[in-house]
Formats: sequence, C-alpha cells, structure tokens
Amino acid sequence: MKFEGLTAEQLEKAASMLKAIAHPMRIAILQYLDGGNQVTVTEIHEFLNIEQSTTSHHLGILKDKGILGSKREGKNTYYFVRNENLSSIIECVNKCAC
Repeated sequence: MKFEGLTAEQLEKAASMLKAIAHPMRIAILQYLDGGNQVTVTEIHEFLNIEQSTTSHHLGILKDKGILGSKREGKNTYYFVRNENLSSIIECVNKCAC
C-alpha cells in the first residue's frame, strides 16, 4: 500500500511516532525542546514540575521512537528533537487545542 509516495513501512513509522507524541507530558516536552533547545532531564523535570523518573520514562519513549536524540557531555545527557519538521506537528497541536 502507498499513500502519497509513502510506503507501508513509512506509514507505520509515522503512526508509531504520532502514538508516542500523543501524551500531554510528551507534547509539553516537545514544546520545551522546540526551537533547537538541548536540555537535561533535570531541566525538563524542573520546568514541567514532574518527577525525574517520570521525565526519564517519557524521554525514553520519545527517544525509542526516533523523535528525540541525545548526547552525553560529562555527567549530563542532553536531549533534543531529531527532526526540525516535528515543530510543524507541535504547532498544529497547539492551534488545534485553542
């Protein structure tokens, strides 16, 4: 099956990414990381006022689905959005929620 040039495999990947994003805390994380921000788990959990373990859990899901990347610098791991096109999805979600 193809849909506008996308293979079934690409459609499955897109659906998997959207499912991972479809959580209020994960949307908030992506909004915080939007614009090229690279931040630590500590910065995210303090900003969102949620437990660090919960933050790590959500970051792990987003990273596993290829939405986030990370890089280690010393004792800190910095998370960032891997694809700048995801900004369009976050912008769309924000507009739809208003």
